[in-house]
Amino acid sequence: MNYKSGKHSHGCLWAVVTVVVLLGAAVLLLAAGLVWLGKSARGPSMARFEYGTDEFPRFREVWSSGRGETKAVMIPLSGMIFLDENDGMWSAVGTAEMALKSIRRATADNRVMALVLDIDSGGGGITASDIILQALLDFKKAQPGRKVVSVFGDVAASGAYYVALGSDRIVARPTSLTGSIGVLMQSFNIKELGEKIGVKDITIKSGKNKDIMNPFTDLADDQREMLQGIVDSLHERFVGLVAEHRNLPVEQVRELADGRVFLAQEALDLGLIDEIGHWQDGVSAAASLLDVADLKVFRYQKEFAISDIFSARAMLNPTALLRQLPSTRFLYAWQL
Repeated sequence: MNYKSGKHSHGCLWAVVTVVVLLGAAVLLLAAGLVWLGKSARGPSMARFEYGTDEFPRFREVWSSGRGETKAVMIPLSGMIFLDENDGMWSAVGTAEMALKSIRRATADNRVMALVLDIDSGGGGITASDIILQALLDFKKAQPGRKVVSVFGDVAASGAYYVALGSDRIVARPTSLTGSIGVLMQSFNIKELGEKIGVKDITIKSGKNKDIMNPFTDLADDQREMLQGIVDSLHERFVGLVAEHRNLPVEQVRELADGRVFLAQEALDLGLIDEIGHWQDGVSAAASLLDVADLKVFRYQKEFAISDIFSARAMLNPTALLRQLPSTRFLYAWQL
């Protein structure tokens, strides 16, 4: 090797080392910055307390609108309401997980006096909807005087309407569809198709109902009756909550709870919502409930973390892809 080539090789090596060192330093600075933001985001009102990650998620606060001295937080809720990251039956899993974490974050911040939900969803999982509803009620219970207002977009039906029951006031846009009070459970039967193409089901089970809703077997009458009983019980819970939170007679709600949807004006006439308006009307409604002239509305942004990279890589795992297969579950969802 001559002198020039050796010098060139050493130069390349030093360049690689320099890049690696700089990348390492950048990662350390990023990590330190995230820690600092997490601590600084807590603010003065957080100083006396320590919260777990689930109680006080690390989000960055962004000033959204308003110049009042009373703090409010905007909570977007769009797409299908599921708290797991992926559900094979639905292609558009929405922002439910982010909404739940945002509500918990706001609950732990005693400066937040109002939540304004921006809802555009056809519903989703029964338990997911119930968890978010409970989180809204916990937000109000944690500090007296707090208020929740929901503003409806194109659709706020079924599970999305269920969530909105935690609101002190519901505002729907003139073109919003809402309602669809009811429970849905769907599957499919491919027994005859399987027989035609030579696909056989092999199931080893401990009892006759262990593989209920198996797509390769017919649903027996007693199994259908059992599932219908569960659907009816969940439906009654939905009806009871609507009657309770909307201050309506149970029988009146039961008549409306056949899955139908309503435009904003009809929903207002029936007592399912409180007002027809737009986003700013919802913010004004929250201010009025708090008896203040204006609100300073914030929204949360998720901070980037190194773990997000690994989460994205996990999606390429064949095992993770298997979770995309359709699942059968009870739903508060509006089916078009």
